[in-house]
Amino acid sequence: MIDKTVVITGGASGIGLAMVKKFASEKSKVFLLDLNPEGEQVSEELQEKGFQVTFIKCNIASTSEAEEAFTKIPGKIDVLINNAGVSHVGNLENTSEEDFDRVFQVNVKGMFNCARAAISKLKQDGGGSILNMASVAATIGIPDRFAYSMTKGAAYSMTLSLARDYVADGIRCNCLSPGRVHTPFVDGFIAKNYPGKEKEMFEKLSATQPIGRMGTPEEIANLAYFVSSPAGSFITGTDIPIDGGFLGLKM
Repeated sequence: MIDKTVVITGGASGIGLAMVKKFASEKSKVFLLDLNPEGEQVSEELQEKGFQVTFIKCNIASTSEAEEAFTKIPGKIDVLINNAGVSHVGNLENTSEEDFDRVFQVNVKGMFNCARAAISKLKQDGGGSILNMASVAATIGIPDRFAYSMTKGAAYSMTLSLARDYVADGIRCNCLSPGRVHTPFVDGFIAKNYPGKEKEMFEKLSATQPIGRMGTPEEIANLAYFVSSPAGSFITGTDIPIDGGFLGLKM
């Protein structure tokens, strides 16, 4: 995707960082939106390697900050990837109002804010691609993921609505539903909740995918690139699992 403008939220680490590197390596101009100030260092390191990556610090849960961030992106936008998200462990009874609001504000309102801020540019420039990060939790019950699953279900429904409303404008909208992916978040989660049993729990979580392992951020990034590129131009209104067989082969 030479000389295309790509906006990726939550691009300072994990899956988002892998996406930033993938699109930048394919000669796209990447704008990395993240609340984490480490995004500045990420962009500087990639610029030193010759990649076109610009960091914009932004709390996507804030409508005004999201709108301001998109004014800093010159020219057209070809691809928006709504990747930023937070998680929460708990069922209905042990999910507080504060927990619910925190996850909703980032995973749902943040996605809404960014899509809304980008849509006018996408329309006026003849279309483009919006890719939302959902999860297998959007379509299957996973224990103790009440708030997180709720937001990913919303991401899935938002994808369908955007795809339907803007197909005539040449705008495609899809979502990816990863299974477990090995990121720093997973390592931190295991270390916090299962001290002394890290290896055992990592193997147990890996085995929940029939393929026998977790995915890698790079594998998710490669699929994101394909769906967002001209090679994926016939795909819209679709939720694409990338889960090591978690949904289709679950026993």
